[in-house]
Amino acid sequence: MSMIPSFFGNNRRGSNSFFDPFSLDVWDPFKDFPSSSSFSRENSAIVNARVDWRETPEAHVFKADLPGLKKEEVKVEIEDDSVLKISGERHVEKEDKNDTWHRVERSSGQFTRKFRLPENVKMDQVKAAMENGVLTVTVPKAEMKKPDVKSIQISG
Repeated sequence: MSMIPSFFGNNRRGSNSFFDPFSLDVWDPFKDFPSSSSFSRENSAIVNARVDWRETPEAHVFKADLPGLKKEEVKVEIEDDSVLKISGERHVEKEDKNDTWHRVERSSGQFTRKFRLPENVKMDQVKAAMENGVLTVTVPKAEMKKPDVKSIQISG
C-alpha cells in the first residue's frame, strides 16, 4: 500500500500499488475550478507571450517574442494614458484531410499583455517595430522637472 496520499494522482492500478514518481498522472489542484470560456489551454495563442521590460535613461523598452506573427496580426495600444496593451491573434493553419498529424504543439487564438506605465512617459511618442518575430515597443521618458528649492533664512 502506498505511503503517499491519493491526491498526487488517480491510482489506476488499484489501491495496493506504490506511488510512481515518474508517472504523468499528476494531481492538478485546479482541475475542478471553473474555467473561463475565453481561456483554454488548447486554443490560446502565446498565452504567456514572453516580454522583457527594460528601462534606459531615455525610455522604457518592451521586447515581445511573437514568432510566426506578422505585424498586421499584432496591435499595440495605450489605454487610459497609463497602460500599454499588446494583443494579437495567431490563426489556425488550414488542415488538409489527407494529412496525418503526429504532434500539434503550436497554439492558435488570441493573446493580450498589459503593462501599467509610470507617470514620467511621453504617451504621444510611443513607437513600435516588428523584426524577425520580435516586437519592440519604445516609450520615451519625459524629463523629470527638478523641484524648485528656495532657501529660507532663519531669523533669531
